[in-house]
Amino acid sequence: MIRRLYYSAIIALCLSIAASGPAGARSIGSKAGTSAFPFLKINVGARSCAMGGAFTGLADDESALYYNPAGIVLLEGKRFVLEYLNYFADLQSGFIGFSKPVSPKVAIGFSLDYLNYGDFVNTDINGNNLGTFGGSDLMFAGTFAMKLNDQFSAGGSAKLIYEKLEKYSATGLAMDLSALYASDRNRYMAGILVQNLGFQMSGLGSEKDPLPLTLRIGGAVKPRGLPLKVAADLIIPVDNRIDIAVGAELLSLKPLFIRAGWNSFGSNYRSSNSTDKLAGFALGVGFEYRNMQLSYSYSPAADLGNSHRITLSGGF
Repeated sequence: MIRRLYYSAIIALCLSIAASGPAGARSIGSKAGTSAFPFLKINVGARSCAMGGAFTGLADDESALYYNPAGIVLLEGKRFVLEYLNYFADLQSGFIGFSKPVSPKVAIGFSLDYLNYGDFVNTDINGNNLGTFGGSDLMFAGTFAMKLNDQFSAGGSAKLIYEKLEKYSATGLAMDLSALYASDRNRYMAGILVQNLGFQMSGLGSEKDPLPLTLRIGGAVKPRGLPLKVAADLIIPVDNRIDIAVGAELLSLKPLFIRAGWNSFGSNYRSSNSTDKLAGFALGVGFEYRNMQLSYSYSPAADLGNSHRITLSGGF
């Protein structure tokens, strides 16, 4: 039992440092590591992550399934997204999503999010090597979105969450609730999301932990006369400090897209003697062909390492 709780605490703390906001390696909030299923806070989508994760108000592609479920009702036809993430500390993650309209004002979607922790060395009390064991997280979500009128839409996702560590497991239920405003031709957009509202049904140990409830508020604009989309998010988690994310996408080179962004948690990834100045910034590119887009993003995180995302998305 002690070893099980020790490993789960280490995993939760590492993911909280890597994913939960400005409380990073040097400035961890007092509640960091106290929420269950911290993998739910890892952003998805190479395009959105290249823009610093500022996507709650933009939500105009398939990763709206994560950032703002209301956004899928604005997508045309059947859409899919496939992502692979090479994350910090040899963690491997992926995201699969699908959405489709069922009427002019209603759309549904499904998504699967997973994280693999890799292998851990298992030892007894005397330090003898007993082999290795692994751990992983899995989340399945069903999404519903509806147009309320020409400018406003609302959406939500129901989530089933599963975590496994060695022979132990934990389960949870959660939901996301969101709204999206889009002006004519989507020049101005704004969104709000309550994320991970739910509870843990069973834990790795005898106690149950709260979920990483987060409020996201975002906006986006396409400035008149400029080939850009600019977005910003305010991210407020209950278990950490507030994040600010900003990002931009250059449209003038289409079918090539260039993206850049910044997230406020990055500076806290640096140790006190680190000379790394890039943590928190992100860069990415995308290439569109017919109805498909291949995107890549790079996010340096100083002493924690770097993360690389590749996303294939499109319609059929």
